[in-house]
Amino acid sequence: MSVNDRPTGQPPSATYDSAFLKACRREAVPHTPVWFMRQAGRSLPEYRKVREGVPMLESCMRPELVTEITLQPVRRHGVDAAIYFSDIVVPLKAIGIDLDIKPGVGPVVERPVRTRVDLARLRDLTPEDVSYVTEAIGLLTRELGATPLIGFAGAPFTLASYLVEGGPSRTYENAKAMMYGDPQLWADLLDRLAEITSVFLQVQIEAGASAVQLFDSWAGALAPADYRRSVLPASAKVFDAVAGYGVPRIHFGVGTGELLGLMGEAGADVVGVDWRVRLDDAVRRVGPGKALQGNLDPTVLFAGADAVRAKAREVLDSAAGLEGHVFNLGHGVMPSTDPDALTRLVEYVHEQTAG
Repeated sequence: MSVNDRPTGQPPSATYDSAFLKACRREAVPHTPVWFMRQAGRSLPEYRKVREGVPMLESCMRPELVTEITLQPVRRHGVDAAIYFSDIVVPLKAIGIDLDIKPGVGPVVERPVRTRVDLARLRDLTPEDVSYVTEAIGLLTRELGATPLIGFAGAPFTLASYLVEGGPSRTYENAKAMMYGDPQLWADLLDRLAEITSVFLQVQIEAGASAVQLFDSWAGALAPADYRRSVLPASAKVFDAVAGYGVPRIHFGVGTGELLGLMGEAGADVVGVDWRVRLDDAVRRVGPGKALQGNLDPTVLFAGADAVRAKAREVLDSAAGLEGHVFNLGHGVMPSTDPDALTRLVEYVHEQTAG
């Protein structure tokens, strides 16, 4: 099913004609839609207040808290889409992997996956495992009305890297050692993670998410040939699993300028671009038939209002010839970002592109 099609027999949703979904479908928009990766989070004082004393993973499992956190940036910034508040390791925790998100470190896995015996610990994910996601999205869609909700998941490669490394890494030596040294185990690991990720996204869509984004945060560590051979099949499996729902599928990674065409080839309708590649160059790398998302450098937000407007103008100019453009940062909002800078940025993009 094309992203331009509505599921047969179903009336259009309240969000169908939103600027965000129109841009994802490469249709004419009233203004360029804006949302920010990590828009719900540490940059907001109201987020820090409601999260006080609540561990990260626990906060992802409380539907009313998830709802409040997801809505905060919509209220404050007037963004064109909400993104579901969660973490990429939530489905791994849900199937019983012993992991925790440690402040200042990130996800840490107690027993890394290094052997075929370890692989057996990755059981199937069921909707019942993440019933709190279904409940939270139900609450959210009622509150959001015509504002779309983006569901998300970590891509198989990035999840595999966390599992094999046991936590964040700069070199990915254990993950790459498996990829190069035991390609069959690596392929089986990514295939298992693709199945888990597919169910996690299906749950979100069936609960009411209007679009989904697959984060392959660490894919930029790969050469194109390695990505095509060892990663693309699993990502494509995820995108194929949700294709029938007719919702836009977004694919994003950091440092992936050399991979943009392959990331689109994996099945995305919208390809996210970080700040290292101009959008008018990115569109040539991605090829026709895809919308683009991005791509202001998040650090520009520390430079003052005039600089933010100037750099945002550069992004809009580079996107002028695109069939579909969703304005975003080239990565997530940094924790010490001034929330007012984000609000002003949304207003500026809306003003500059209204027509």
